[in-house]
Amino acid sequence: MAVKRVGITDTTLRDGHQSLWATRMKTEDMVPVLEMMDQVGFASVEMWGGATFDTCLRYLNEDPWERLRLIRKYMPNTKLQMLLRGQNLVGYRHYADDVVVEFLKRTIDNGMDIVRIFDGLNDIRNMELAMRTVREAGGHVQGTVVYSISPVHNMDTYVSFVKELLDVGIDSLCIKDMAGILAPYTAYELVKRLKEFVDVPIHLHTHYTSGMASMTLLKAIEAGADVVDCALSPLALGTSQPAVEPMVAVLEGTPYDTGLDLELVSAISEKLTAIKAKYPQAQNPSIYQVNTNVLRYQMPGGMISNFISQLGDQIHRLPEVLEEVPRVREDLGYPPLVTPFSQMVGTQAFMNVIAGERYKMVSNEVKNYLMGLYGRAPGQVNEELRRRIIGDAEVITVRPADVLEPELEAARKEVSLYMEKEEDVLSYALFGQVALKYLKERESRKYNVDFELAEQAKQGGYPV
Repeated sequence: MAVKRVGITDTTLRDGHQSLWATRMKTEDMVPVLEMMDQVGFASVEMWGGATFDTCLRYLNEDPWERLRLIRKYMPNTKLQMLLRGQNLVGYRHYADDVVVEFLKRTIDNGMDIVRIFDGLNDIRNMELAMRTVREAGGHVQGTVVYSISPVHNMDTYVSFVKELLDVGIDSLCIKDMAGILAPYTAYELVKRLKEFVDVPIHLHTHYTSGMASMTLLKAIEAGADVVDCALSPLALGTSQPAVEPMVAVLEGTPYDTGLDLELVSAISEKLTAIKAKYPQAQNPSIYQVNTNVLRYQMPGGMISNFISQLGDQIHRLPEVLEEVPRVREDLGYPPLVTPFSQMVGTQAFMNVIAGERYKMVSNEVKNYLMGLYGRAPGQVNEELRRRIIGDAEVITVRPADVLEPELEAARKEVSLYMEKEEDVLSYALFGQVALKYLKERESRKYNVDFELAEQAKQGGYPV
């Protein structure tokens, strides 16, 4: 029996807790399992990128760069992987080229191996610089095609985009199904078609939200997928990924045997179960359940819970908001509902319903999108709506980052009083006041000085 080893990328330390626990897992709770995870033999461990950078600075009072270095120290034998939003890096807007290049060089220098690069619109122009920079820095470029369902997304469009990725140069390919809407037989067909001309490993990333994910991974494996994304069982299912353990068990003794030690994996999950008890948000059983609404609205994990939070005492209007999401998406030319477009479309749908009139209020993000500042829409934008919102403003057709001025030197000046290392400049360039607050608090702990009060005193606003 010919064995085609199937690799498993473990997402526990990034997408697992991002999808289920709002990215709140602390580095101190990762450390107890890192050395054990390093022994498993995962194809890679996704542990950085996505929302982790923002959350470390904003909520956990942690330096994301320190997290990267620490995990690298405890996992010397495993490929570390991150998720990168193309020209958006780990933020929510496009950054200037100098920030992109420096961020990725520092990321590789600090221990990252594989960078999974995607653009929410599948606009190759927003990915090329990041792809080239990772390659030149010695990292592994994982080009990504974002999967969505709409009148303008089909097998041919995916095949065409993958060929663009191959032309730029990739070391592996990821099919990214951020909402859990990729059906098993569709996955089989897509992987089968890609295998006809893709000569690098194919990875599949999906979510368990709709309940189809394990079947989708299995059919993709049968079609030739080389690596699949799973999370350890305490942080799997629901809006997260399928669990590692059953995938290892199902494939054991088949031509696709992963070769992973199920006892070792189970021992790690036992430790994580104990850690899970520390997190109040992990105790809500509903986050681990199947939600078939995603098949209708295509919203990734977390969007519905965000709507519930925003609506408050108007929760009875949730069905209206959910019905409005596909209409807004159509108006905007069918952007896939992945960061930042899931937030953009969701917020606009919410505003349309609450205001009682469609587009009476419009977010700045939607205005910028309609001006072309995020890239090319996959489909035709509602031109009447565009002109109503942006008037006679020019719609740019060049690569969006071409209209941005360099940002790095200005950031260095702004943060000079509080920086200890070059990475601090990048943190500030990406997250501005959020990062500055973290850096000031770090300085306060170091010197026992309240820098916020010192700033007020300097400006005459603090009684001395």
